[in-house]
Amino acid sequence: MATKRDYYEILGVDKKASADDIKSAYRKLAMQYHPDKNKSPDAEEKFKEISESYAVLSDQNKRQQYDQFGHAGIDMRYSQEDIFRGVDFEDLFRDFGGGGRGRGSIFDIFFGGQREGPRRGSDILYELSINLEDAAFGKSIELEVPRTETCDTCHGSGAKPGTSPKECSSCHGSGQVNRTQNTPFGRFMTTSTCSTCHGAGTIIDSPCSTCHGSGNVQRRRKIEVKIPPGVDTGSRLRVTGEGEAGEKGGPTGDLYVEMNVRPHNIFTRNENDIVMEANISFTQAALGDEIIVPTLDGKAEMKIPSGTQNGQVFRLKGKGIPNLYNSGKGDELVRIKVVVPTKLTDRQKEILREFAQISGEKTKSKSIFDKVRDHI
Repeated sequence: MATKRDYYEILGVDKKASADDIKSAYRKLAMQYHPDKNKSPDAEEKFKEISESYAVLSDQNKRQQYDQFGHAGIDMRYSQEDIFRGVDFEDLFRDFGGGGRGRGSIFDIFFGGQREGPRRGSDILYELSINLEDAAFGKSIELEVPRTETCDTCHGSGAKPGTSPKECSSCHGSGQVNRTQNTPFGRFMTTSTCSTCHGAGTIIDSPCSTCHGSGNVQRRRKIEVKIPPGVDTGSRLRVTGEGEAGEKGGPTGDLYVEMNVRPHNIFTRNENDIVMEANISFTQAALGDEIIVPTLDGKAEMKIPSGTQNGQVFRLKGKGIPNLYNSGKGDELVRIKVVVPTKLTDRQKEILREFAQISGEKTKSKSIFDKVRDHI
């Protein structure tokens, strides 16, 4: 599959370009490559490319998704029809002096100029907040997802039970109307969506009382999702067929569950390793000891060798996060913090001074006996 070019590059604009700059760039390129005017073999493909770029970058929500996630952010959330929905191409082409087939030309070029038929439902993005333990061990969780579903009363037809939609008399079932217009560029056939049936090709005289003719209803559906061990913030799970209902018999979209792992009060995560800090006394650091440290699945003993330094890191193998895509687990890294006491008794101070003297260290502090002697 060929890699898609950057939308900004296609339109020749900067990523900080304003809406007016994007519109101006598109109008110029659309005039140059519209298939009604440019008969070169690659004109239609270039026109498709610049039209898709404009449809995304002219819409604030789609542009935000594209800036954050690139083409994946668009491909995961929008079908080709969704990309172009809501963009007033007819207004743009009207400025060309009628040189084109209006808004219908986009759908004609991309979707064959046929009336609106079965359409796949939109995908849903659900943001799920979980704790570090759930990310490490996995979990089955029940989500309540708001979505559109096919109406049970009319089974998606939009018509009252016992009736059926009728062919639109304005477009005779095609979903589009054509008109011829003379312009400075010549005579052009303008194809636009039928305003009577809005592209459906049919009219519903007796709408369904449940869905009011739409064929779909809004519901909140409980869906069980299995979180695999090893997910991290930004990980996405795809649940096939649990998105929005399709239109006119089209397939259902998918549900994407995006993970947000909450900060932990003890551990921080570094890829598949977890990191924590353990406090020990300076006598433990000097003489060595065995301490108990927390792990994600309980407590573990860890040996502190004599002479341990402040900031030294010890590794507990296999106590980290499972690898989401392969076998194996990360480790737990324990960073040592040697805690110096803030209050010492006179006896403790004396012992430390003796230790310093034996070690050959020079200290400026005096013992209590030296202070008494100085005052005699």
